[in-house]
Amino acid sequence: MAIADELGYFADHEVRAASLLLRSEGIAGVPEPRERLEEPELVRRMCRIGADLQLTRLLQALVTACLAAGTERGEGAAGSAEILRIACGLAEPGRAAITPADIHRMWRVAHLPGILRPASDAPEWGKAGYRAYDAELERLVQGE
Repeated sequence: MAIADELGYFADHEVRAASLLLRSEGIAGVPEPRERLEEPELVRRMCRIGADLQLTRLLQALVTACLAAGTERGEGAAGSAEILRIACGLAEPGRAAITPADIHRMWRVAHLPGILRPASDAPEWGKAGYRAYDAELERLVQGE
């Protein structure tokens, strides 16, 4: 946190729409004329897309770290779900627009097929671990 603060990540700064376009990986597209990139609805859309991408990648990183560390499924999934709850609250403070259940579902379809498909080079213990975390996370975040 100190390094991020020292580098200015926590300081107020202007965020340009072009930067949001990159952070949202261009999913919203580049409008014509380009000046439309600054329209409030498109800016909100890019922010939501960027948050969805970051939260989904966060969950992938959490589960992967738990598996790599050999963390017991119940403990790792509970901790990951709690981190996800906090992150969702930070992504859209004061709104219940994104939930851990939403992120879990996006993570499942964005990351698991590549790991769990039969042709994947992931080891069987890794596949079993991801499946176990998927099931436990689903149980923990349902109804949120």
